[in-house]
Amino acid sequence: MAHRILIVDDEGHIREVIRVALKKAGMDVIEARDGKEALARFAADKPDLIVLDIGMPEFDGLDVCREIRKSSDVPILFLSARDEEIDRILGLEIGGDDYVTKPFSPRELVARVNVILRRLSPRNSEAKAGPAALSQGGLLIDPEQHIATFAGTPLKLTAIEFGILRAFLTRPTSVFNREQLMRAAYQLNIQVSDRTIDSHIRNIRAKLAALACDNVIETIHGVGFKLGRCEKEA
Repeated sequence: MAHRILIVDDEGHIREVIRVALKKAGMDVIEARDGKEALARFAADKPDLIVLDIGMPEFDGLDVCREIRKSSDVPILFLSARDEEIDRILGLEIGGDDYVTKPFSPRELVARVNVILRRLSPRNSEAKAGPAALSQGGLLIDPEQHIATFAGTPLKLTAIEFGILRAFLTRPTSVFNREQLMRAAYQLNIQVSDRTIDSHIRNIRAKLAALACDNVIETIHGVGFKLGRCEKEA
């Protein structure tokens, strides 16, 4: 079954470029012209992923993301004409999975969409091999079912956050630099900034801290990151 993608942008020609690229890649496409229409289409059509423009008038992409994140972890790929680092970090910290700036290559956008969708699919070649659940302390992830829990409580992770934690749990004693985490999370030769990885790490820590775990990922200064004890604080 083809993946259903919701494109949200107030510029018709941008929607057309994305629509043509995604359809050529075998995906079904839904469109919305503004934030309010986006929420209506999201509720009615249940897309597998949203390509979401940030800079829309009135109800912008960040507002849409915040509203969707109240009830859903559907992957969100942000689009923006602004390439400022604060936009990138803000977008990811409120629940975005990735970020592309305008003007963009349709081929790169499709590649990024595919990376995120592969992370969500339990039927890819790796899943067919039946990977065992991975755990440390109270943290457990099941790559086949794409489920993550801490002390029995489900974790709402984005696809990229799930990929980062899976990399850590696959090699629980290793120290990962940012480049290694980028490869583990994105899987294709796509360049993202170091700050983007830092933002994902910060999000993971915040989600575990809400469950009284402040030791999920340790910073090794000058080198990178490693998996912590993943235990509840006394």
